[in-house]
Amino acid sequence: MKDQAELLRTRMKQNEHTPPAKTIAIASGKGGVGKSNFSINFALKLIEQKKRVLLFDLDIGMGNVDILLGLTPKYSFVDLFKEELEFSEIIESGPNSLSYIAGGSGLSQIFQLDDEKFSYFQRQFADLTGIYDYILFDMGAGATNDSLNFISAAHEAFVVTTPEPTSITDGYAMIKHLVKKDPKLPIKVLVNRSLSNENGQQTFNRLQMVVKRFLNVDIESLGTIPDDRVVLKAVNQQLPFVIDQPGSKASKSLDQIVRKYLNGQVQMRQADSFMAKLKRLVFER
Repeated sequence: MKDQAELLRTRMKQNEHTPPAKTIAIASGKGGVGKSNFSINFALKLIEQKKRVLLFDLDIGMGNVDILLGLTPKYSFVDLFKEELEFSEIIESGPNSLSYIAGGSGLSQIFQLDDEKFSYFQRQFADLTGIYDYILFDMGAGATNDSLNFISAAHEAFVVTTPEPTSITDGYAMIKHLVKKDPKLPIKVLVNRSLSNENGQQTFNRLQMVVKRFLNVDIESLGTIPDDRVVLKAVNQQLPFVIDQPGSKASKSLDQIVRKYLNGQVQMRQADSFMAKLKRLVFER
């Protein structure tokens, strides 16, 4: 039976002429809003819709995708450089054929690559874009110049918030940083742990109004996920809630979010690739 690395290498050769993957950076203004949990379950719902998904854990110093999945990875993203490995060797297999890359420790070095290491990363990443439909970056909470470069290079950004006033304020701060980096970056907002759909929509409307008034840009609503006890239960059991409780309110809401998101996707890709934009942001400052 072929191992994960060999399967990925085979897929790379078979998909040389497929459209490149769409990159999505998932961010939040502060921790504790359920960003990583959302990233995992969003990825799994994309897979249910027959999409090929890779999830990167880029939460600097606090990567926890593997913990939420209840898995122990052999390698992490850091090992790509420390051990001079290939992406095919560090990609782990999660539930429902989810491909993911663990964050590991010392991840801050990833955002401070010299030209040689960046070129190595660029060549390795190019192989991935032909075998996945979506590459999701689960970013660390808050904003640093290095992480903002990474987020801004993605095709679009999701900002996760909750109805709490402090969370909305922090979400606005994150959007402000991103707009400063790139006013044209498409930004969607996910309201997590809302008391109701109305509460979630009101939260988005308030944020949208402030962003439009002070930043003069438009943001879109990705959707709302209700506050659901089964989510905490699934986290404690180290299981994605869409697998542990597929009939829950949270799972059904996420299913609607993913279907709506995919239905609204434009087939045309951005002319500027993720790596080309990232290189410009990092080395042409």
